[in-house]
Amino acid sequence: MNALQEIKGHFATALAQLTGDPGPLLAMIRPTQDGKFGDYQANCAMPLAKQLGKAPREIAADLVASVELSDLCETIEVAGPGFINLTLKDSWLTRQLAAAQQDERLGIENAQTPRTVVVDYSSPNVAKPMHVGHIRSTVIGAALANIHRFLGHRVITDNHLGDWGTQFGMIIYGYKHFVDAAAYRKEPVSELSRLYKYVRVLMDYHSAVRKLPEAREALEKMQLAQERVSATEASGKSEIKQKKKDISRLNEKIAAQTEVIEGLAGTIEKVKADAALLSVANEHAAVGQAVLDETVRLHSGNPQNREYWDEFLPYCLEDINRLYDRLGVRFDYILGESFYHDQLGPVVEDFIERDLARESDGAICVFLDGYEAPMIIRKKDGAYLYPTTDLATIQHRVSEWQADTMLYVVDHRQGDHFDKLFDAARLWGYTDVEMTHVSFGTVLGDDGTPFKTRAGDTVGLEGLLDEAESRALAVAKAQNPDLEEGRQAEIGRVVGIGALKYADLSQNRSSDYKFSYDKMLALRGNTATYLQYANARVHGILRNMNVSVESLRGADGELIFAEPVERQMAIQLLRFSEALDDVLVDYKPNLLCNYLFDLAQLFARFFDQCPVKDAGSVELQQSRLKLCDLTARTLTTGLDLLGIEALDRI
Repeated sequence: MNALQEIKGHFATALAQLTGDPGPLLAMIRPTQDGKFGDYQANCAMPLAKQLGKAPREIAADLVASVELSDLCETIEVAGPGFINLTLKDSWLTRQLAAAQQDERLGIENAQTPRTVVVDYSSPNVAKPMHVGHIRSTVIGAALANIHRFLGHRVITDNHLGDWGTQFGMIIYGYKHFVDAAAYRKEPVSELSRLYKYVRVLMDYHSAVRKLPEAREALEKMQLAQERVSATEASGKSEIKQKKKDISRLNEKIAAQTEVIEGLAGTIEKVKADAALLSVANEHAAVGQAVLDETVRLHSGNPQNREYWDEFLPYCLEDINRLYDRLGVRFDYILGESFYHDQLGPVVEDFIERDLARESDGAICVFLDGYEAPMIIRKKDGAYLYPTTDLATIQHRVSEWQADTMLYVVDHRQGDHFDKLFDAARLWGYTDVEMTHVSFGTVLGDDGTPFKTRAGDTVGLEGLLDEAESRALAVAKAQNPDLEEGRQAEIGRVVGIGALKYADLSQNRSSDYKFSYDKMLALRGNTATYLQYANARVHGILRNMNVSVESLRGADGELIFAEPVERQMAIQLLRFSEALDDVLVDYKPNLLCNYLFDLAQLFARFFDQCPVKDAGSVELQQSRLKLCDLTARTLTTGLDLLGIEALDRI
């Protein structure tokens, strides 16, 4: 049973007599931060004071008098200016844990109103190697899908692959002009990856050559504007303050533009420093347009380009699926952009027929309130764009899967795109579907910039996994030198991949975070390794005492709280359900990580303060063994929901 939901349910009736919308007030009932104030605290009396014209303590006293919680709470007290502190009954706690002990779901109830939830995550461009940026979308999306499914929702996971865009035009162009036939026969994925990167370098070079003069001209204008503002006389505090603000704003723009120029110049110099590469770049001066032409030919059904696509795609899919296997990630559907290609024309025509889109400079655009620029759904040359495909995807997910909720786990830089997309979809009639951009920040290196290799390239996902496993294997060998190599390797794999996932999931997804192999594999602190060791320690206790968990779970006898930490453990174990509910409020898996870390820390205190084997009585020993078993099961279940394996021996 979820104690918090039970308490809120009792308060809801009383609050409904005082206000028309008790929802925000119920959200103010939370676990206490300090056990001396009880187990839960309701802070809803203070905001009601002005509304009702009564003192908060008086309102709190009235609520206490009208809320019937005698079966659940030992005490309900008004404290301070109007806080309501609630302490659960020990007898209620022991009954709930006894039920959880015998329940394979640990007493976690299914959602009362299950929804059909589509989770769109990972979504790499299959013609490119997966990189460090894909780890966040993949592990966050998988965790959210697992938690929704565990709570009884119908979950559909969809990997919306980029399998039809310009990147394939780049590979086709590269294959036609630069392929190493022998290398392609031997390692097709590696050669296709090389071709993509090679053509990308050529395109970036010519783009930089074209943009650099414009960027320098824009910088000169900014510098002139800054000089004019600096030379302007200002009198009075407000004018001086405004002048400083204008100068600061211009300085920021100048710094950003300078960085752009340095990047463009660096791209040009890198090619010029390689005489052979420069020669090829000069020979392929129109590579950018040529790539677009190859892409158009693919989309229009050109037999040769379609043959290339049919040949290349399986190799690309094989490569990314190998990485998903290492991560333990599976999808219900893998419907890439190509799946929706034939639906794009009808989508555009439907927008036009409903007068939701109109022509502008030859393109078909959706004009939305609150945006400076329209959303283009068909270009002047007849080509479709990402918004068109995404609209077709929404249509498919609602018509075929009856989606109630669609979660798009995509990095924060796509925020504007999704804002427009969701508004356009609602304009199109999809007003009853929750559409949420579950955005996330950037993985940073020690210097605070996006995590790169020493050569300055984006870190490949496979290399990241290899390094994590390698470092974890070194730790496993140091901790367990006598284990056989196969077992050490298995521990290295589980600990390494788990540490990599958890390092990401334990962060607030909205924030950037600094990546560190050393921190993520630490045996102390909020890491997967710490949780895995805590779980293994619990299993060690049960194993060393030769305990049959089946008989333990079926044994009579209530829990005994001989030490304060034992009751704290009981409270924390029952809050597992609350932690899962909290994750789904704002789709933040780090809240589950925090819960599991707190549980593991509590268990460490329990382990130090509460002997199990030498408990002093059979009844107390049995009680502590039950707490151990519940702790291991909760840690294992929680880690599993995060997509992380738990080991009973490390």
